[in-house]
Amino acid sequence: MAGNKMENRNIIRSAFTVGGFTLLSRILGLVREIFMAKFFGTTLAMSAFVVAFRIPNLFRALFGEGALSAAFIPEFLRARRQEGEAAGWRLARRVTTLVGAFLLAVTAVGIAGMGLAMLRPGWVGEKWSSVLPLAQVMLPYVFFICMAGLGMGVLNSYRKFSVSAFTPALLNIAMILSLTCIVPFVEGGADRRIAVVAWTVLVAGAIQLAYQLPALWSCGWRPEAEFRWRDERVQRVFILMGPSALGLAVNQVNVMLSSWLALKAGTWAPSALYYSERLIYLPQGLLATSLGAVLLAILSDYAAQGLWDDVKDAVEHGLRTLLFVMTPAAIGLCVLAEPIVRVVLERDAFDATSTFLTARALRFYAPGLMAFCLAKVFVPAFYARQDTKTPIKIGVCSVTLCCMMNVLSIWLLPTYWKHAGLALSTVLAECFNGTMLAMALQRRMGRFAWRGVVGGWLRALAASAVMGAAAWGVERAVSPWLYVRMDLQLARIAGVAAALGTGVVVYFAIARLFRYPELGFVMEALRRKRAAKKPAASAPAA
Repeated sequence: MAGNKMENRNIIRSAFTVGGFTLLSRILGLVREIFMAKFFGTTLAMSAFVVAFRIPNLFRALFGEGALSAAFIPEFLRARRQEGEAAGWRLARRVTTLVGAFLLAVTAVGIAGMGLAMLRPGWVGEKWSSVLPLAQVMLPYVFFICMAGLGMGVLNSYRKFSVSAFTPALLNIAMILSLTCIVPFVEGGADRRIAVVAWTVLVAGAIQLAYQLPALWSCGWRPEAEFRWRDERVQRVFILMGPSALGLAVNQVNVMLSSWLALKAGTWAPSALYYSERLIYLPQGLLATSLGAVLLAILSDYAAQGLWDDVKDAVEHGLRTLLFVMTPAAIGLCVLAEPIVRVVLERDAFDATSTFLTARALRFYAPGLMAFCLAKVFVPAFYARQDTKTPIKIGVCSVTLCCMMNVLSIWLLPTYWKHAGLALSTVLAECFNGTMLAMALQRRMGRFAWRGVVGGWLRALAASAVMGAAAWGVERAVSPWLYVRMDLQLARIAGVAAALGTGVVVYFAIARLFRYPELGFVMEALRRKRAAKKPAASAPAA
């Protein structure tokens, strides 16, 4: 039992390590969006880019760091444990060869199909005529990011979480350089400038894949191709991957459908949804995404050894920690939506109207932080058990529910509420998805300690309510006083900073005062992480 508790701490500590790099990527992503907002605002050019970029992102979720990794990592670990490292890398070569060939074929067919559609603009309409050229440029990104996603899974299985966690940051770095060094000097309007950004995405994909190669080489990878689809392990990977695709990509599918329908609501709607979604990704990247990546590798390892009680303990521990962090983030974003959007994005092409529309979507997206983390914990547990049918069934139901609510939002809501309805539909669908996954997992593994999980969430919710009231009051009281004493933008920044600082202090003070166990989980993981670094730093040179 002591070993299990220590491993749970290692999971959270690894998640914080990955979370540090992931948070760096999210911060760089936020800087990227600041420049995107500055140049493109909520124009048709920006919305066209958003919708076009959803296509490679969907493939990434299906074949990259999502479904393929979920199917491949357990089999890769099993091959290494049962037959040795050579067998594991033989499986990796065969899987990557077949997946790479398939993705190249999909890319070629997709580019050709889009080219034909562009020859007949009347078939697709004016809005989609702006989307297709950008989608055609970015479609080859599918190959690079999916191969990089598979590499990330392999590196995570070797507990080399840092390299894979930093990989997404390279896309943001490349786009920031493009937006600061190239885009400002491009003439010909927003359409020409957004095309430069699309080409940057393609180049960044190649960089992301190349960055991982040295680390993969050190683990044992060698650049060889093997077309051996008859291999029993290879077939098992693809059999497992098929149904798991939607199981792990439910959120991406829902978001993509929302973006497509948003284009019908107005040329501004996909952009407003996109910016609000990017603000959601910042707190989500702190722990939820990184914990999901760590859990997939750890739970697969437990399952390979038959340690099912350890799987349950890790799921419970991870869920309580996630809800402790995500609940105040959700409440804070709801309460301070408009001031945050104004401070971060409002400049040049992104005007007050863009701020209003984006903040409205953000208020409806923010509660999703508590729902999005459920799948990050539960889905890896299913795939560690090699159960791919259950998540796909639940995922299909979730996507169907989201589609129905999306259509109702477009049909029934007033024009400038339609995109907010689409955001709420995504959140409700994720709530349904997470709840059904939890119920199904309990039927297969026995009862979880739900009293501790729900009790921890209710404590976090109560503390977050007090925190939200304090943050809202400080922002309302401090900002008007600052407006008459300093530059407007500085006053806005100071007002939001004061509100956020107050909220953080209030939340953690309540957690400390009432001795929330989840605060102990987080603090202990951080203490052990610092303690692990000290011997390495003070060790004498050999």
